[in-house]
Order: sequence, then C-alpha cells, then structure tokens
Amino acid sequence: MLTTLSLRDFVIVESLNLDVRRGFTVLTGETGAGKSILIDALQLILGGRADASVVREGAERTHIVAEFQPSSEAKAWLVANELQTGEESLLIRRTVDTKGRSRAWVNGVVVTATQLRELGETLIDVHGQHAHQSLLKSTYQLQLLDDHVGTSSERVAVREAYFAWQKARKALDDATANADAIAEKAERLSWMIEDLETLSPKAGEWDELNADHRRLSHGVAIADGLNQIVNQLTDDPESVSSMLSSVHAKLTSLSRYDDKLSQMVETLSSGMDLVEEVARDASRYLDRSDLDGARFAEVDRRVSHYYELARKFRTEPESLHALLEDSRRQLKMLTGAKDVEGLKKAEGEARRQYDLVASQLTAVRNKAALALADAVTEQMQRLSMKGARLEIALVAQAPSANGSEHCEFLIAGHAGVQTRPLIKVASGGELARISLAIAVITAAAMPVPTLIFDEVDSGIGGATAEVVGQLLHRLGASRQVLCVTHLPQVAACGDNHWRVEKHFTGETTQSQLRVLNDAERIEEVARMLAGVSISDNTRAVAQEMLMIGHQEMTKE
Repeated sequence: MLTTLSLRDFVIVESLNLDVRRGFTVLTGETGAGKSILIDALQLILGGRADASVVREGAERTHIVAEFQPSSEAKAWLVANELQTGEESLLIRRTVDTKGRSRAWVNGVVVTATQLRELGETLIDVHGQHAHQSLLKSTYQLQLLDDHVGTSSERVAVREAYFAWQKARKALDDATANADAIAEKAERLSWMIEDLETLSPKAGEWDELNADHRRLSHGVAIADGLNQIVNQLTDDPESVSSMLSSVHAKLTSLSRYDDKLSQMVETLSSGMDLVEEVARDASRYLDRSDLDGARFAEVDRRVSHYYELARKFRTEPESLHALLEDSRRQLKMLTGAKDVEGLKKAEGEARRQYDLVASQLTAVRNKAALALADAVTEQMQRLSMKGARLEIALVAQAPSANGSEHCEFLIAGHAGVQTRPLIKVASGGELARISLAIAVITAAAMPVPTLIFDEVDSGIGGATAEVVGQLLHRLGASRQVLCVTHLPQVAACGDNHWRVEKHFTGETTQSQLRVLNDAERIEEVARMLAGVSISDNTRAVAQEMLMIGHQEMTKE
C-alpha cells in the first residue's frame, strides 16, 4: 500500500508531500489542472519511461520519492533481489534530469528501470483509458482466473509434473538421438579408464611422490651430510659438544665468584642440550630412512608413469586421479543411457502423470471461468453496458508448466453480437469499466494492494455514475483505491477527497494538491455539479449527495 508520496520539480509541481490513506480516495479538479500528474509520477517511479519533459521548467532535475507498505509478493521480490531491509516499509526514489538521464533507488540501493517495473507490478495497477492495461495480457487473464478461484495446489502439481516429464524426455532424447556417438564415446572412455587403471592414481599422491623423489634422488648427499654433522656435533674429539662442555666448566667455576654468571651457565646448558638433541635426531633419521637405491628406482618409475599418461591425455599429472574418476562417472551414465526401453517407459509414465494433473487443473479453471464471466457480465449491466457480456475461453495449447491451455477474455459490446477478444473490440471507456467490474469481483484474489482508476467514468453519468462510485468504494474496503474523476456522483462516494488546483504566478504555472475537509468537499462537489456559478441550492444538493454516499457506505 502507498503511504507517502513526495514530488519536487515535477512538470508543473514545485513541491508536494502527501500522506496517502487507506480506502477509496477521489482526485478532482478543473480540466487542465493536472489531475493526471499524480498518476504520471507514480508510473514513472514504478519503472515508466523517463523523459526530460517531466522536469519543471527552470529546474535541473525532478525528484520523486514514494513509501509503501509492501505486499507479500513485493517482499518476496525484495528478498530475491537482495534489497530487503529490517524495516517494514519500502522506499523508492527516482530522479530525472534535463537531459533525460534517470537514476532509481530501492531501499537506498541503485536499481534499473526493469527492476522498478518488476517491483511495480507487485505494488500498483493502473486502470484507465490511456494506461497500459494488464487486463489485455493473456498471461494476466489466466493468472487472474487462477487467483480468483484459488488453484495454487493444482498449479504446483502441474509445474512439478511438467518438469519431471521434461527431465525424462530429455534423458530419452539423449539416449536415442546420438546412439552412434554415445557408443563411440563409451569406447573411448573404456580405453582411457583401462590405461589410467594401470597407474591407479590416488588423490594427493602426486605431491607425495615428488617429495619422495626429491629426497631419494639426493639420498647419498643427505646420508654423508648427516654423518658429518653428527661427528662435528658430538663424536669428534674436538666436536661442538666437547667445546661447549669445556666452556660450561669454565663458566661454572667463575660463577662461584659472581652469582650473576649463573644465568649464563643455565643458558649454555640449554644450548648443550639442543646440540645433543639435534645429534640424536640426525642419528635416528639415518637409522630409519629409506635412502637406498631400490626405493628410489620404484618412486622414479611411478613418477615417469605419471608423466607418460599426463602427456598422452594432455593434462597435468596431478589431474590424473580426477580424470579417472570423471571417466568412470561418464561411462556409468552412458551405460545407463543405453536402456532405451526403460527410458521410454519412464517418459511415458511421466507424461501420463502430467496429463492427469493438467486435466484436473483444466476442470477447475473451466468451472471458475463460467462463474467469473457471469459475475462480471452482471456488473457490466450496471455500468452502462446493457446487453454486453463477457466470456472467458480456455484455449488448448501445447503442454507447459502452466497447464495445457491459455486464457482469452472475449467481449460482446451489445446484445446479439458475437464475442471477440477484449484487446480488439473494447474502447478505452469500455475497457476501464470492464476492468472495474473484474476488479470488484476479484478483489479478494488480486495480489496488487493499490489500484488506480484514471477517469473510468468517461462516457457515463447519472445513476450509472453513482453505481461506479459505490463499486469503487466497495473495492476500497479491501484495497487502496485512487480514482481520477470528473463526476460528482463518484466523488461523493470517496473516503478521502483530494483537489488539484492550478495557480499562475507571473509567467509560471504551478499545480498544487489539497486534501479537502468536509466543508471543502461540499464546495468541490457543488463545483462539479454547477461549474463556475455555485448557488446555495447547488451546495445543498452537494451536501445531500455526500450524506447519501456516506449512508450507503455505512450500510456496506
């Protein structure tokens, strides 16, 4: 639901800050005052095409900021696009400069116009003679029918069955379309596996082999060096250990005369222990090491085998283990794919399951289509469309994740004529009124929380206008509804009333919007009734219309 709207330097609006209420809000004003500016601003902030002409003359750019209480669909979209915050509200901001350059933000994060349009479809739907109509889209018509009757469980079953069928179908196609290629690939994989298994490479073995090869290839040097180190540290008469012992004895003797030398004695003792430890470790290494030539030859042959297979299969030695495992996996898949009869059976069973759940969805849709068409047709009679009727046709199509049919809304504008697709026969006024009738009937199922009707009362008057007002008010009980109107009968049914006024200051024109109180509503409805000259009698009629409208709303 829209909660606040702020405009700055938009067309002829210098500044506007508006708190938007729940229920049914009417927007009135004299012709040319700029009633549609508000709708244009909302369409722009929800992804409409940006144009430099929206910037007020003399300004550098226009700013539009709107705050919403997001619907569950909008929240899901925010989560999917990583734009959610910890706040309950949703903030959208858009700017357009004098060169037509546009920028947009959702919850403070820059987004594209495409993202705005996707988000906007979950927030506001505009119905009017000059608005792009969701109702003309076949996909929207089907969604509207499904939402109205509540087919969510059937649709989930159809979608899951469809994807299961497609998976089985692809497996069958892959197994039958390229049988020769599959056999050739399987043969190639078999000899690759056979060659690789002569080596039987293991994960991480290559690094260990290299370390062993490097160590063993220098075995003689390592053994000679360590023997020399042991001799120099401990075994020779003039070894490091002997010299340190002599120094230790001398220092111990001197420490008898000065206690400060005792710390040096302890430090030297630690050094002697370390020398002894290194000598012992070197001796143990020599006793336990496998620095013999036989072990080196074994490791060298295995390293050479790694290099040979790596060159043959054009890969790195360390990748041979992964190559073997991947080849085994591919061969197993290809071997399984040869069971064509089994795959045919699985595909056929998956198709039968899809047809079953799709037929169940079709039956529910057919029943709902008749009921919804009758209900909308009944409302159309009350909206100056006597004899008109709506039919909802479900036309068979190729199976899809949405079912086995698409939806067409067919309209007959008069009694005795054939129905034709809505997009081909409905005029702007008819389309707006049909949209209104459908919106009222399906209000409980419509996912969009805010509906805007732009002069849906065009071409009607009298009792029909009063019916339109009552229908819009009824719709406002479950949705936020904004309506641009020029009919006093519609204006009298509003929960809230805004008036757009145009002011001339010097050579500039500005448009302003005021929220009317009860007394101002009487004046405005009287103006809509009488025009320029407003008498006390006209005011009395206006007051009575507002009172009757309030009484009718109270009954509801």
